[in-house]
Amino acid sequence: MIRVNLDVMLARRKMRLGELADTVGVSIQNLSILKTGKARAVRFSTLNALCAALDCQPGDILEFDATMPQAEDD
Repeated sequence: MIRVNLDVMLARRKMRLGELADTVGVSIQNLSILKTGKARAVRFSTLNALCAALDCQPGDILEFDATMPQAEDD
């Protein structure tokens, strides 16, 4: 399963979700869904904007974890 480490990157950059939302141009609600791991998809353009705003690589935000249980609806 894919683990989303957006909260970790926000903490490392000392940035709040609202600030990131303004920078990236995505609503706080959509970023919150992504941050909690409830998102079913992420656009490459959004991932690109997140990486630019957080000065990181996609692998810093998204991580494969084989030990996590897969969601029921997958």
